[in-house]
Amino acid sequence: MELENLRQECLNCRRCGLCDTRTNVVFGQGVPTAEVMFVGEGPGASEDEQGLPFVGRSGQLLDHYLEAVDLSRDTNVYIANIVKCRPPQNRDPLPEESTACMPWLRQQFQLIRPKIVVCLGRIAAQQMMGPTFSVSRDHGKFFEKQGTLFMATYHPAALLRYPVNKPAVFGDFVALREKITQVCDHTY
Repeated sequence: MELENLRQECLNCRRCGLCDTRTNVVFGQGVPTAEVMFVGEGPGASEDEQGLPFVGRSGQLLDHYLEAVDLSRDTNVYIANIVKCRPPQNRDPLPEESTACMPWLRQQFQLIRPKIVVCLGRIAAQQMMGPTFSVSRDHGKFFEKQGTLFMATYHPAALLRYPVNKPAVFGDFVALREKITQVCDHTY
C-alpha cells in the first residue's frame, strides 16, 4: 500500500467518536521517503480547519526550529499525530481514541520507514516510548527501539505557554541535526 492510498482510507475513518466533531482528518504532511518523522498528539483548531498538521501558531514555531537545522516538511521530514482528528477544546486524546487511531500511525511508520522519530510532547512520547517517559527529564536523548532511533522534545504549544524552555528545545534540534549526519543516508 502507498501512503496516498492509506490517506484516502483514513479520510473515511469512523473508529472513534472524534469523527463526529471533526472538520477534517489530519493525516500527515511531508516527504513519504523522509528519514526523520515528527509525531505530535493531535490536531488543534487550525489543523482541523486546514486538514494539515502543525499549521497554527505552534506549527509556525515548529517550522522555525526545523528551518534552523535545515529541515522542512516540504523537502526532508514527515509530520503526523497520534490521533488524526481534533479532540474537542484541544483536550488530550482519550486512551480509547489513541488506541483506535494508532494503527494509522503504525501504517504510516511502516510505509515511510524513518530512521529517526521525534515525539513532540508528553502524550506522543508516552504513547511511542513508554508510559513513564518524562519529556522534562529525557528530552533530547536518543533511544533505540527495534532499529529506529526515538527522541522527544517539548511540544511547540507548550513552548508558547512556557518560552523558558525554548533554548532547551533548540539544543534538542541541534542534537537531532548531529544524529541525522551520523545515521541518515541523505545529506540535508
